[in-house]
Amino acid sequence: MNWAALDPGLLGWPFVAGLLVLATHVPLGRRVLARGIIFLDLAIAQIAVLGVIAAHTLGWETQGWQTQLAAAAAALAGAAFLAWCEARWPDIQEALIGSSFAVAASLAVLLLSGDPHGGEHLNELLAGQILWVGPSQLAQIAVVYALLLGFWRLRGIRLGRMGFYLIFALAITASVQLVGVYLVFASLILPALAVRGWPPRAGLLIGWGLGALAYAAGLAASALFDWPAGPAIVMALAAVALLGGGLLRLPGRGDSASIHH
Repeated sequence: MNWAALDPGLLGWPFVAGLLVLATHVPLGRRVLARGIIFLDLAIAQIAVLGVIAAHTLGWETQGWQTQLAAAAAALAGAAFLAWCEARWPDIQEALIGSSFAVAASLAVLLLSGDPHGGEHLNELLAGQILWVGPSQLAQIAVVYALLLGFWRLRGIRLGRMGFYLIFALAITASVQLVGVYLVFASLILPALAVRGWPPRAGLLIGWGLGALAYAAGLAASALFDWPAGPAIVMALAAVALLGGGLLRLPGRGDSASIHH
């Protein structure tokens, strides 16, 4: 183990990135679980990745505004489509979400098939590059998250189905380019699963705490064992959610306990 790798200068900003992602993903995850559309974030994240890859295919800069716009437009279009599907065919919504993920992922692979560095680029989008985030990028993401959370809190239930899907899409678009598809899904679902039986305020606080603990543990393990940071944090989130969900189960609340939002 390389103890010298536990450098706050190296791990500090990635940890802040994790806290920012959790700020939106824990409450969104609780809503997703309550609505029974668990794989929505995977589909939207993959559609946003498709937008990034399309921009890459056109030769646009990865961090350029055109790429950000392409990712957001793709995610918003996918969210609007899935919201329409839920209204029209609610009984097969999960099947449509899964199919959308498979189609978007296949299109992404096809677009990168002629690129000699396509596999590397796709891996970066899936596993993320959280160790390379910087303060300027995090400041931009923080503004986006603050606006989304503020609008969500202001509108509440008046957002409706379409409003929720669109806010969800914008949050996922920002996150997927920050930490990758795997961490987006894990940050959204695993803390929410661990606190699924808890009331709103306590559930959010405990979910944020468990998520922060997992990000810290995953980053530390990544540094100590020279593991890829994204997958290490996903494993830490899974372990913390499993242990936390068992230890923090409320008396009298089973798996069917309702989630208030």
